[in-house]
Amino acid sequence: MRIALVGAEGQLGAAIAHECRPGHDVLEITHSMLDITDDDAVRALMAKAKPDAIVNCAAYNDVDGAEDRPVDALNLNAFAVRALARAADACGCALVHYSTDFVFDGKASRPYTETDAPNPRGAYAASKLMGEWFAADAPRAYVLRVESLFGAVSSGRPAKGSVASILKSIQSGSEARVFEDRTISPTYVMDAAAATRKLLERSAPPGLYHCVNSGSCTWLDLAREVARRLGVEPKLVPVRMADAKLRAERPMYCVLSNAKLAAQGITMPTWQDAVGRYVH
Repeated sequence: MRIALVGAEGQLGAAIAHECRPGHDVLEITHSMLDITDDDAVRALMAKAKPDAIVNCAAYNDVDGAEDRPVDALNLNAFAVRALARAADACGCALVHYSTDFVFDGKASRPYTETDAPNPRGAYAASKLMGEWFAADAPRAYVLRVESLFGAVSSGRPAKGSVASILKSIQSGSEARVFEDRTISPTYVMDAAAATRKLLERSAPPGLYHCVNSGSCTWLDLAREVARRLGVEPKLVPVRMADAKLRAERPMYCVLSNAKLAAQGITMPTWQDAVGRYVH
């Protein structure tokens, strides 16, 4: 399979490349190679590449910054996805696009499924939901909702995100401020990459899938698990969301159900297992 991997230099993109390279022809496309907000450039590159699948890992991820720069978020998270979907249609290939738990308002009391109605609460969240809609224009589109991504490929690429910051603080013996009242289903990038590969290889039914590690935890729970895996006593400072004074609203409860993915024979490991592999 020939895979055109957009956003290959990012955290998730690097994991996808690492996972798929052994058995597939992966064309790693970076921002310097392609401006995905340029419809004509996207169309031309994909027409030349002739991929069997386009995997889009590029995104505008500054949740708070999007409140001040909503056009930037829309251009990258929505309109660029429309360009990729149109290119996939012209090439007759599959499109994989990644979305987020932020499309929900976080007011649920049980894991969200793919049939639950979204209700985004900020500019970033709205742009990601629009991206889901545009991705669906491709004839065979897979939209995978992930959240709280963590991890890095084994090549030594530095990890990014909140989990990496927590790990660094605990390892150094410094205080780690963690939310005690926000409940998540974190996603290890290597597990999301493996699920992506399997969906494509098995020609699974296209559509919307939740793709997170199984189970749920607060950020405080996650930090304690990191410390347990390291075998150290952490200096954790519990923080409540209301006291953080963040620019954009975050969903308080954003646990996602993997049942639809499991129905395709793709079982996501627990978040505890993923944290253990990441730490070690």
